[in-house]
Amino acid sequence: MVKFFIFLTIALAALQLYAFVDCAMREDSEIKRLPKWGWLLIIFFGQAIGAIAFIVAGRNPKGGGGRKKGPQRRILPPDDDPDFLRKL
Repeated sequence: MVKFFIFLTIALAALQLYAFVDCAMREDSEIKRLPKWGWLLIIFFGQAIGAIAFIVAGRNPKGGGGRKKGPQRRILPPDDDPDFLRKL
C-alpha cells in the first residue's frame, strides 16, 4: 500500500511539472481562456487539479491542429529568386 502512495505522489508531481513546463514553453496564441501567467499560477497552486485543468481546457494543440498558419514560402532557384537577383 505504501508503494502505491509513493507511486501516486511521483506521478502527480510529474504531471504538475509537465503541465507547468508545457504552459511556460507555449506561445501566448496557443493558450486558451486565460493568460499564460494565470495558467502558471493555477498549475503551481492548484497542483494536480490545476495541471489537469490546463491540459484539458487551457491549451490548443501545437501546430494548430494540422492547419497551416499561413502561406509557406516556396523555395526558388537562384535565377528565379528576386532577392538573389537584386544582390547581383
